[in-house]
Amino acid sequence: MRLKLALQKSGRLSEKSLGIISEAGISLTNGAGKLVSKAGNFPLEVMYLRDDDIPGCVSDGVADVGIAGENIVTEKNRPLETVEKLGFARCRLSLAVDRSVDYRGTQFFEGKRIATSYPLILGRFLRENDINAEIHEINGSVEIAPAIGFSDAVFDIVSTGSTLMGNGLKEAETVMRSQAVMVACRELSDNKRKILGDLLFRLRAVLKAKNNKYILLNAPNEKLDTIADILPGMKSPTVMPLAKQGWSSVHSVVSEEEFWEVIDRLRDAGAQGILVIPIEKMIV
Repeated sequence: MRLKLALQKSGRLSEKSLGIISEAGISLTNGAGKLVSKAGNFPLEVMYLRDDDIPGCVSDGVADVGIAGENIVTEKNRPLETVEKLGFARCRLSLAVDRSVDYRGTQFFEGKRIATSYPLILGRFLRENDINAEIHEINGSVEIAPAIGFSDAVFDIVSTGSTLMGNGLKEAETVMRSQAVMVACRELSDNKRKILGDLLFRLRAVLKAKNNKYILLNAPNEKLDTIADILPGMKSPTVMPLAKQGWSSVHSVVSEEEFWEVIDRLRDAGAQGILVIPIEKMIV
């Protein structure tokens, strides 16, 4: 018995997904042009699909689980269970207007025409904010809609904002933040849930490692309590005496998001010789 996983067949999300699967020690038999591949050392079968098709494929039971953007899962609105937020392929769904517009709030969109590939998410936002606007659904090249007179504004994915800028637009309102998520069919058998649990255990170890750094530093003993408060680690820092009297070596783990702030505080507290080491796997 194999767990069937639906993945985007190409693109950044596909590359990231296959990367963490490989780092989790799962070897797929990938061949050029293959639509299905099987793992040789784990009960997993991967199906390569268009991202828009993944939520429906999983909810209908054709695949057991899938990795897709949270924005796609929300827009398709299928009965799915989100089993893990994966933390990569981050983006946001935003309303954007012409750069010349003096934007002062959401009421700007009252009575306007808005082009989007996400009519469900946009419609929900407009209702929640009591805005009456025309939604014009368009697939692809949403950013050119105002320039050709198709709409007054757009609602689309934004990563860096360079595409908007290149089309004379500016981001006005962020509606949703998105990342890659793993979703599952709600009617998985007990055996497949067991395989899914084993897969998630491996993926979480990889993702946790990517989001944390292992650090080693030297500190005067009279500063250890202060440094320990800055560096709680997974439970508490490891402290070992150095050959030099009155000094100790401190080992701990710091999250990527807090890394530079923590380093500055450690230096202010008297830490010296700080070494930063990447973590391959992290099991907690």
